[in-house]
Amino acid sequence: MANVLTNLAADIYKAADTVGREVVGFIPASTINSDGVERVALNGTVRSHFTREATANNITPSMTTPEGDDQTVDNKTLTIDTAKGVQIPMTGEDIKHLNNGSGYETVYGDQIAQAMRTLSNLIETDLATAAYQGASRAVGTAGTTPFSSNFDLVAQARQILVDNGAPVTDGRTSLVLNTLAGTNLRNLAQLQKANEAGSTTMLRQGTLLDLQGVMLKESAQVQAHTKGTGTGYLINNGSGEAIGQTTLTLDTGSGTMIAGDVITHASDSTNAYVVNTALSGGDVIIGSPGLQIAAADDDAITIGNNFTGNVLFHQSALELAIRAPAVPEGGDEAVDAMLVQDPHSGLIFEIRVYRGYRKQMIEVASTWGVKAWKPDNITLVMG
Repeated sequence: MANVLTNLAADIYKAADTVGREVVGFIPASTINSDGVERVALNGTVRSHFTREATANNITPSMTTPEGDDQTVDNKTLTIDTAKGVQIPMTGEDIKHLNNGSGYETVYGDQIAQAMRTLSNLIETDLATAAYQGASRAVGTAGTTPFSSNFDLVAQARQILVDNGAPVTDGRTSLVLNTLAGTNLRNLAQLQKANEAGSTTMLRQGTLLDLQGVMLKESAQVQAHTKGTGTGYLINNGSGEAIGQTTLTLDTGSGTMIAGDVITHASDSTNAYVVNTALSGGDVIIGSPGLQIAAADDDAITIGNNFTGNVLFHQSALELAIRAPAVPEGGDEAVDAMLVQDPHSGLIFEIRVYRGYRKQMIEVASTWGVKAWKPDNITLVMG
């Protein structure tokens, strides 16, 4: 391959660095499974491992060293279901015109940065959607932006993670908010006062402070959820649904109940449960650890209102797997290629150059998949 990208290398790495530092929401709060060498085909899978819960044994004095329990390291697979590229075409005339101004390297660098930014926003959107649709329970008032007068919802959302056994004290728990909720926090008087907030950072720089052991982040890609059309559904189980149940059998109703819907049942006025898998065949699946209060047979199921999906979660709950797109054996028509991995975000982008008749095209591409693995470690904070 000709070294077409040699003159652009500095601008490409600068673009990756710039975009990586702009990533402030779901991406840095998630587990990043990236590999700068391996390529993955669309709808292919990648593996990551997880460790099972350990068992504590009684200590019994003996002259023989205890053998302990066999250890099993399990694999989980994540599907790479998205492959996207941004194409930047340019003719010889375009390059000549640019060289009379700021230079084509500078313009190409800016265009490549914008292409990376576009792909990053798509990734952020996928993570935001997976996070709120994969939550266990919800707090807040649907349709009302939180933190207008206090930050009590941070404690309420955190409590759900603690009750579910999430490791919230290890510094890897984040609350990702939309910009309206972030603005409300910035306007809270107790957080603007240095003597109460403990820092002038938010007042002087606008940076959201950590609260109650939770890192606060903002994202423009926090998703708005439109609820399903379902109405009139009842629990359909003669013995009811027990505490811990995640698959609820329903009957009599009509309409849809979709992933992300927040539902309640008549025997529980305390908890709001998040639908992880849409209603199908009479069954709907809510996030683990499931029901906190048992549901009786014929309990009415109520779907909550539309909301904005702010999310509190532990880093282990949400994973992004990202790779370079697959190419044929022996390559394709590209005359040059470069693989760039941003050290700040872990995001991987491939830049390839294709030549035509008096024209060339630079493509910035990536392929990825996302998964919410642990609903127990995710709380939806409705806005």
